[in-house]
Amino acid sequence: MKQENKITKDMIIDDVIKLDERLGEVFMGFGMHCIFCHLGLEETVEEAANVHEVDVDFLVKKLNEVYNQYNKDKKDSK
Repeated sequence: MKQENKITKDMIIDDVIKLDERLGEVFMGFGMHCIFCHLGLEETVEEAANVHEVDVDFLVKKLNEVYNQYNKDKKDSK
């Protein structure tokens, strides 16, 4: 069964973090500390990626991989 891509580049960073706060680690891994900045409350993933010169498609792919893995692990532990 293929996991759906729940996270998109037009999502607000704060909304992504609300899905799972551990996703902040992915942003940090890309050098994007905007999750701690007031801009994270209103900036989209794509806008932040552009500011930090990060490939937005690769970032979104990684966010979804991590999010889907967390959810899979959560289901498996039940």
